[in-house]
Amino acid sequence: MRFLPYLLAGVIFGFVMIKSEAASWYRIMEMFYFQSFHMYGIMMSAIATGMTGVLLLKRYGRLLTLDGQPIEIPKKEPGHVNYILGGFIFGLGWGVIGLCPGPIFSLVGMGSIGALAALAGALHGTWLYGFVKNRLPH
Repeated sequence: MRFLPYLLAGVIFGFVMIKSEAASWYRIMEMFYFQSFHMYGIMMSAIATGMTGVLLLKRYGRLLTLDGQPIEIPKKEPGHVNYILGGFIFGLGWGVIGLCPGPIFSLVGMGSIGALAALAGALHGTWLYGFVKNRLPH
């Protein structure tokens, strides 16, 4: 029961991803070829929602997690090279398979076999990063 709120949030997120067509390979390719505003509109609304949430968390810092821990937003380290490199690698993977991690789980839930292959690759990449993490400059 402790994880039920997270499960419900994930199901709602997946439903929104499928219904908004954010998990559609064709919509993603339209975005990369600058043929449609659809995905850019979804991203801009997500950015606005995230910014609003962060501003509210900073203003009302007394909010707690479901476990009763205070929600804190740590300050980022100065320097932008890691963010640019990480964004490039993320975008390269997104462009190659046509999916980012959120839609992968949504499509797996819909029964997509191809998304299972993408999920296996994403999990392998996550494991590989964990394996070499201590050898990378952070």
